[in-house]
Amino acid sequence: MENDSINQDNSIQKAIPTDLVKKKMTIQEYEAAYYSQEIEAFPKFNKLGYELYDSNDNRVLNDFEKQQMIVELEKRIADVMDILRISRRDPNSTHTPYRVAKMLVNELLAGRYEEAPKITIFPNRKHVNNLIISQGIEIMSVCSHHWQTISGKCVVGYIPGDYVVGISKLSRIVEWFARRPQIQEEMGEQIADYIQRILKPKALGVVIKAKHYCMISRGVEESEEDSEMITSVMRGLMLNDINLRNEFLNLIKDF
Repeated sequence: MENDSINQDNSIQKAIPTDLVKKKMTIQEYEAAYYSQEIEAFPKFNKLGYELYDSNDNRVLNDFEKQQMIVELEKRIADVMDILRISRRDPNSTHTPYRVAKMLVNELLAGRYEEAPKITIFPNRKHVNNLIISQGIEIMSVCSHHWQTISGKCVVGYIPGDYVVGISKLSRIVEWFARRPQIQEEMGEQIADYIQRILKPKALGVVIKAKHYCMISRGVEESEEDSEMITSVMRGLMLNDINLRNEFLNLIKDF
């Protein structure tokens, strides 16, 4: 990557006024300046020269890149803790920056950096022409807006065309897309697009029901027990045949 292009992209970002620190700006004025920035103002590459990309997208990293990311991230998380005035002399917090860095790269956001799961498809030899449903698939993600937990279940149902897939592979596909900063609406679309491309089913439905802790632990502070978001994505016959769609939704209504 050319250093000139990196510097040019990074220089596009406009600095937020520092007048708040000098007590010349109210927090309301600071927020107004912050939220008025154009998207084009933000960099396309980070300071190490790596491309920046959407939170729920994927670029496969090698082991060195992951290790480099963890080391750099540990420093920044330590900075965050310093700003929050959390002492690392507290034995409960001493190694928190490194733990959090490893957790983000290797676990919570692993779907951004790992290869797609290996999916083996099989010929539909018996010409199965009925619904196949996998439900109870665990969803564990973070919302891309506040980085709070999204926790729930996913159901995938399809009528095969020429191929069927091992049922565990559907769970792996869901996990690969969930382990990224997400919004639930786009996660369902990504899962459906991927299955459609690989399996080419006659009908496909993806339903997600999840709790969003960005509206439970903060903000409107909704009930953890009662607050849920449900999204559905329908493709092929599932979208166009209302009787088939109703059959699918009735079969999964208690998931």
